[in-house]
Amino acid sequence: VATASLVPPREEAPAHKQPPDHLDTALHGEKKSAEIVENIKRRHSKLINSSQLLYQEYSDVALNKAIQNQKRADSLSEELELVSPGSRNSPKLRRKAPYSQDSCLQRLSVSSSASLWQDIPMVRGSTMLLSMTREEQKLQEAKFELIASEASYLRSLNVAVDHFQHSPELQAVLTNQDKQWLFSRLQDVRDVSANFLFDLEEKLEENMFTFNVCDVALKHAPEFHRVYLPYVTNQTYQEQTFRRLLNGVPPFQQVLEKLESDPICQRLSLKSFLILPFQRITRLKLLLQNILKRTRPGADEEVQATQAYDALEKLIKDCNENVQRMKNTEELIYLSQNMVFECKIFPLISQSRRLVKRGELTALEYNLSLKWKLTTRPIYLHLFNDFLLLSRPRENGHFIVFDYAASSEVRGEKCEMKLHGANKNVFRLFLLQNNQGKKVEFLFRTETQSEKLRWISALSPQQAELDLLDDPDAPQVQCVKSYKARENDELALEKADIVMVLRQSTDGWIEGVKLSDGERGWFPSEQVEFISSKQARQMNLKEEQRVKNAKQQVFRRK
Repeated sequence: VATASLVPPREEAPAHKQPPDHLDTALHGEKKSAEIVENIKRRHSKLINSSQLLYQEYSDVALNKAIQNQKRADSLSEELELVSPGSRNSPKLRRKAPYSQDSCLQRLSVSSSASLWQDIPMVRGSTMLLSMTREEQKLQEAKFELIASEASYLRSLNVAVDHFQHSPELQAVLTNQDKQWLFSRLQDVRDVSANFLFDLEEKLEENMFTFNVCDVALKHAPEFHRVYLPYVTNQTYQEQTFRRLLNGVPPFQQVLEKLESDPICQRLSLKSFLILPFQRITRLKLLLQNILKRTRPGADEEVQATQAYDALEKLIKDCNENVQRMKNTEELIYLSQNMVFECKIFPLISQSRRLVKRGELTALEYNLSLKWKLTTRPIYLHLFNDFLLLSRPRENGHFIVFDYAASSEVRGEKCEMKLHGANKNVFRLFLLQNNQGKKVEFLFRTETQSEKLRWISALSPQQAELDLLDDPDAPQVQCVKSYKARENDELALEKADIVMVLRQSTDGWIEGVKLSDGERGWFPSEQVEFISSKQARQMNLKEEQRVKNAKQQVFRRK
């Protein structure tokens, strides 16, 4: 199908301030080849100026839309719009009143129906749309969302690089090391996004009705890995540098306030721009997953979608492992400097060791000399993946370790004793073999029920990986407010995440497993809403099974 240009030629206002020509210099000062420079310069996206929305707001609109879609499915209100599966006469996706023949790209707005493929004038006025099933239309909408969101993402990256990173005023108040830690390879991330978007738009213009995006994502996956892995790995240093500059360097504060007040930032902070690459790779994986769920089983497009999804999944796993490894190393170094062993000395620093949970608990003991009077003392637990350390906390973050045991020799169990008042949240801790080879038992009290349940869960032996898709009756929740994990046993959530519920506490905490990646942890119940419809829950499981089956089929062929 021959197609005209997506956007009529017209003069565009610049989407961002143009800095002095920096395209010929890479982040590390290396000269780029003439071919790459020309490649980047010719990438004038037709979508990037289609909306005033930066990616921070665009993403929020898209996620809110996903939440509302799940709520509609949960209330079963969509049944009125559905027809028999596979019908070639399926109705088009529900539309609003006809629009004027303006460029479809002006349709990107804050509205919940932002950036619809069916609202491109050529698509809207074509008879081909009438011959497509509802599922085929949904697939094209899912592909177009990936393209439109990449355009919004690049728009924000342009602001981050051109307005902030290349600001002469900001450059003047930063040392070379600060520049490296604060911005890392942000310009490289921007350049990769520009190339990716250009190739996506070319695909769209080749054929607006059957365009593919997964082959493009798969082609660019090595470049994603090249730039995103070091950028995300630098996250810890980036956050530390930003806090230090913000709290201790007045000239930085002044320049930053001036830059952030510029209308181009739309009242968004530098920090919101710096975290975009972390958010984008996760979102890109979910967009590819959404496309995969809608592709026809056995089609070539299914293979490309599965491979692209798998590549993003591996990238995110590598990023998380790198960040966690750096965090673990810093924690172990800090603890080794602040721990004193009064028992047999334990070599703390190890590359394979990671902290699972830590915290101060109240130990309950019956004192025989005081006629079995219950006494208390504070004990601090550091639970690693391989050992548990027990210590007496001291001032200024110091600890005196008096006992430890291998994690395989540790058990946490509910306490059946009837204790009154403040002693109701209690559990037993057993060291089956401590550092002296003896069996030791402790009785601990926590402040809340959730804290007790979290400790028992953390101290329990590692269970085999749950097959979530085998339990259609298990409760599910949807995240309606993002949550950043504060402790090692917590689960970070983004809007629209679907989570299988494993257990709940009476004080507002839930332990669950994300359907999208199998990550497990605790989170506040106020961040989520329960999915009450069994049909909606079964549909969520069916879609995840679709992805699982596709991966098994595709990688079995290799």
